[in-house]
Amino acid sequence: MSIINEMGKQAKQASFILSQLSQTEKNKALLIIAEQLEAQKDIILAENAKDVQEAKGNGLSASMIDRLLLTEERLKGIANDVRHVISLADPVGKIIDGGVLDSGLTLERIRVPLGVIGTIYEARPNVTIDVASLCLKTGNAVILRGGKETQHSNKILVKVLQDALQQAGLPKHAVQAITDPNRELVMELLHLDQYVDMIIPRGGAGLQELCRKNSTIPVIIGGIGVCHIFVEETADQEKALPLIENAKTQRPSTCNTLETLLVQESIAETFLPKLANHLKTKAIKFHADPTALSILKNVTTEVERVTEEQLAREWLSYDLNVVVVKDIEQAITHIRRYGSEHSESILTESQKLAKQFVAQVDAAAVYVNASTRFTDGGQFGLGAEVAVSTQKLHARGPMGLEALTTYKWVCVGDYSSRT
Repeated sequence: MSIINEMGKQAKQASFILSQLSQTEKNKALLIIAEQLEAQKDIILAENAKDVQEAKGNGLSASMIDRLLLTEERLKGIANDVRHVISLADPVGKIIDGGVLDSGLTLERIRVPLGVIGTIYEARPNVTIDVASLCLKTGNAVILRGGKETQHSNKILVKVLQDALQQAGLPKHAVQAITDPNRELVMELLHLDQYVDMIIPRGGAGLQELCRKNSTIPVIIGGIGVCHIFVEETADQEKALPLIENAKTQRPSTCNTLETLLVQESIAETFLPKLANHLKTKAIKFHADPTALSILKNVTTEVERVTEEQLAREWLSYDLNVVVVKDIEQAITHIRRYGSEHSESILTESQKLAKQFVAQVDAAAVYVNASTRFTDGGQFGLGAEVAVSTQKLHARGPMGLEALTTYKWVCVGDYSSRT
């Protein structure tokens, strides 16, 4: 039996035990995990430092290293995210709906765990804890496969998780990790449909496509954020500037970061110089269409003509596309062509145009006068998220606890037979 097959078998056995746990038992385990993350911070940060050092030596980008980096503050934040999951209502066992049928049967639709989750992700060690805590809260076992960039971090984090599970009297195989970087092991996991119930990839387009094409297990696609903000001519320009700054620069390496700014033609001559001056201390590199380029080159040297390929790119950096559009119809057409159905926003004082934008833009999250950076499980009140789904089946947007459950029909009769 292969290593991956054995992991699947152990995860399936663990998931049966987890599915029977009470909310109190699961919360006890989560509390121990949070405490152990803080108690073991020195060794966790030391192992993470090895990953960061190797990443720098291998020439990884600054945005990738930022995703990879753990600090004492970030680790404390991760532990607090686990505590927040404790505070959330457990969806397992919740009666969604039901009633008494004409046949006399009492029918209820009840939330239950999915079973075993497989998560494949890149340089984000925080995902190890986020996914494990959400899976544990919902009674699911999980098999994790982080990128080779996080090898040292993931090994120690999974050890902390497994030790905490054993302290709580739970099977350590409820959380397992594939730490061997051999790509063939990923392919084995994608075909482990005998044991694994769902695959959730978190990473770039290449990883998403690999899973979609090769998995025999249902796959949740998402996490690629080619996000837009459309500045409509009635928008409050002074309020728009810090909002755009937030959407682009607060943490550029995230999937909900602004990548293309759409500005209505009627205000471009006045608004774009204001924007360039507002962002001049943020090291923004503008990639502009011809109209925007002719305006921006007079106020900044950090501008070049945008290419077709760049309009569809998830920069994850301080690069920003700028496109001037005639009106809301042209803005929506642009979003439909280049967007990834992640997060889209309009800045406007027109209630009519706001409603049109919300109705016509197809995305997991659509905003009116707000930054795209809000697309996040914590910000939405869901707790730490397992992913942001941009597909339409099963789950869409930030995937919190309910997205890690399915349901079963429970039918109770009085020795009833169908007529």
